[in-house]
Amino acid sequence: MSKLSELAEQNPWRRNPWFETVLEAQRRAKKRLPKSVYSSLIAGTQAGITLNDNVEAYREIGFAPHVVGTTPERKLETRVMGQDISFPVMISPTGVQAVDPDGEVAVSRAAAARGTAMGLSSFASKPVEEVTAVNDKIFFQAYWLGDREEILRRAERAREAGAKGLIVTTDWVFNIGRDWGSPDIPEQVDLKALAKLAPEIAVRPRYALDWIRDGKVEIPDLTAPNLVDKGEQGPTFFGAYGQWMNTPPPTWEDLKWLREHWGGEFMVKGITRLDDAKRAVDIGATAISVSNHGGNNLDGTPATIRVLGPIADAVGNDLDVLLDGGIRRGSDVVKALALGAKAVMIGRAYLWGLAANGQAGVENVLDLLRMGVDSSLMGLGKDDIHDLSRDDLLIPEGFERSFGG
Repeated sequence: MSKLSELAEQNPWRRNPWFETVLEAQRRAKKRLPKSVYSSLIAGTQAGITLNDNVEAYREIGFAPHVVGTTPERKLETRVMGQDISFPVMISPTGVQAVDPDGEVAVSRAAAARGTAMGLSSFASKPVEEVTAVNDKIFFQAYWLGDREEILRRAERAREAGAKGLIVTTDWVFNIGRDWGSPDIPEQVDLKALAKLAPEIAVRPRYALDWIRDGKVEIPDLTAPNLVDKGEQGPTFFGAYGQWMNTPPPTWEDLKWLREHWGGEFMVKGITRLDDAKRAVDIGATAISVSNHGGNNLDGTPATIRVLGPIADAVGNDLDVLLDGGIRRGSDVVKALALGAKAVMIGRAYLWGLAANGQAGVENVLDLLRMGVDSSLMGLGKDDIHDLSRDDLLIPEGFERSFGG
């Protein structure tokens, strides 16, 4: 074994012990990652109004608990987009996951180990074939990028790899970043970029050591291999963004066309309006995600938990309604379910787990959320997540937002 490999194996931070909260995972991620890498995990747009409201809005909702008659066991299983999952939390698609050498493959293994599904970003750093090889419940996420045939070709590649559904993201706008400044992410990790990042990496040695394998230093891959045909060299992350920015946004007719050609489970991600939710039903979507891209959208958009209830009331019988944005605890999940969500998708929470301790860190986050869901059900006297309703919540007047008619 080389000296580099020996140092990497002896890295005391590689197998951190269990952390007790998602916020502890965030603290450890901040401690381990170079500043610019960590900044990319917490960034929002402009003043961060939506980013903050996504999290803080949950604090405004209370519970109406039962203290007698609690059941000894509770049922957490559900079915989303044709897939059975062990509890109502899924992995939301996020772009290049260079916080850990195994990236999306580690996340996929963690989701499989906990019996849940994963959304895989088309901007992922790992090929879809590697991700589906370790988890048979993968939904491939697509941006409207390039012409129709290019988009369909990427979807068909994902289908051939075993993807069980398609997620089309509509809730993202290109923006210059937050008032405190956007994270400095290089277009590609070359010698120039490494030299610039060297001072950051020098004070975060645990991050550098994790990239040493078999005596060699691996370089984080900031390309997007799922935007091209299998085996081809993908564009850089920012090259892909450039292509996206030069593609006209999709129309509802475009989405209907893609849904018809895909022919299977189909989610429209980014719904916050009632009329958009109804249009998703009209085009034959099988699911929607009430989402504002985790606060990386038009700043000032309401927290997703504020708009969830009216949307679920309007279309919840017609398709699967999911929510993403601001989930930090199992009790947050339960509040979303009580307002009509079939399940939630998490983003930053599992990325912090991945940064804190790789695959085990993602499993840790999923375990925390599962335990939180179970304990919240226990406190509410419920034995099944499907029995949750608004009657279990204390919702302040004026909390919910409804717009779009």
